[in-house]
Amino acid sequence: MAKNIVIIGSLDTKGLETAYLKKQIEAKGAHTILVDIGIGGEPTITPDISSDEIAKAGGGDIHEIRASRDTGKMALIMIKGANIKVQELLKKGKLDGIISFGGVSNTTSATTVMKTLPFGIPKFMISSSASMPAYAASFIGTKDITMMHSVVDISDLNDLTKAVLERAAGGICGMAEASSGAVEPQSDAPLIAVTSFKFCEACSQNVKDLLESKGYTVIIFHANGIGDMAMEELLGQGLCDGIIDVVPAGVFEEMIGGNRAAGPERLEAAGLSGIPQVITPSGFDMISCGPLGRRDEGDALWTDRHLGERKIFVPDEFRVQVRSNGSELEEIAQEVARKLNGAKGSVRFFIPTLGWSSLSVEGADLCEPETDAFFAPALRSHLKSDIEVIEKDLDYASPQFAEALVDALIEMMN
Repeated sequence: MAKNIVIIGSLDTKGLETAYLKKQIEAKGAHTILVDIGIGGEPTITPDISSDEIAKAGGGDIHEIRASRDTGKMALIMIKGANIKVQELLKKGKLDGIISFGGVSNTTSATTVMKTLPFGIPKFMISSSASMPAYAASFIGTKDITMMHSVVDISDLNDLTKAVLERAAGGICGMAEASSGAVEPQSDAPLIAVTSFKFCEACSQNVKDLLESKGYTVIIFHANGIGDMAMEELLGQGLCDGIIDVVPAGVFEEMIGGNRAAGPERLEAAGLSGIPQVITPSGFDMISCGPLGRRDEGDALWTDRHLGERKIFVPDEFRVQVRSNGSELEEIAQEVARKLNGAKGSVRFFIPTLGWSSLSVEGADLCEPETDAFFAPALRSHLKSDIEVIEKDLDYASPQFAEALVDALIEMMN
């Protein structure tokens, strides 16, 4: 059966180019559905879902939208309408992949629509802005969007733009053929989320190995900020049966503006879902604050918290870790407790007293056991009495510590 590929485009200005992309996709045996989000005027080719339909679905009128000078506000109406129409196609089984192309404006609109689709649905964006650091992360966010840098602006048809569109057509068709749709857990084994980070990965790996040896399926999430946010979204969708949150440090980074800020909802989805949580403080012992240029330029994080006066670990100029202090650990404890107190499921918090990461074990660059000691009393003082805090005279990488985490989760799940 032919795959259904949705093409989002501004058919008033990019009709010629969209028609070429449509032709290339159909030549590969797929069926196309053109969705017009153009607001400048009448389309130059006939869409399957018109800009008029999109505007109405978004609560607007296409004629008023075209007459308005507030293009930002009008674009939001079209995005809302496109979201609704695309979701209708998905529910009807008429969306096996989605593709678009353009500069900053169309990339923003199209990827916003793509983000509403579930993990596993192929999403392909061709953009002349894909290589711009200021934009790229916002285009993709936490979603499985494939970005292709067009290098040239897709304006008119020439040898270069044709080559880009031909390869993009091959990409989305290949992805659609390889995909079975939105990813749903297939294994009968319980699915466990585990967070990991460079300086804490020994614990995460030990936990993963133990869980898998006991028949569980494990998904590792890189606690780099974006990875945390993606995990929170998937937990909110009910993907996992439990979590061992080895590295919840995105909560701290969000509080202070660190590099791994994980959004205001970090450490909340599992609680709202009611799944068991086992948590450690790994990563709370450091602040990710690179590159070093931020220090030299008088960055607010560095100056406000006097980071230059603390212990520092610099593996390279981009990855810079500075030691957290006692008052910050008390702040973190209060915020973590606030989030965990709202959990509907079971929660246990394990603290390895001999080091929370490879940077704070004995002899390491950020080792300060006297500072770590601020955390546990503060956490206990703010947590509900039924949430247990367990201190282990082990370091984070100890196999025995991983065993304690895994045993606790299994007990809670049973």
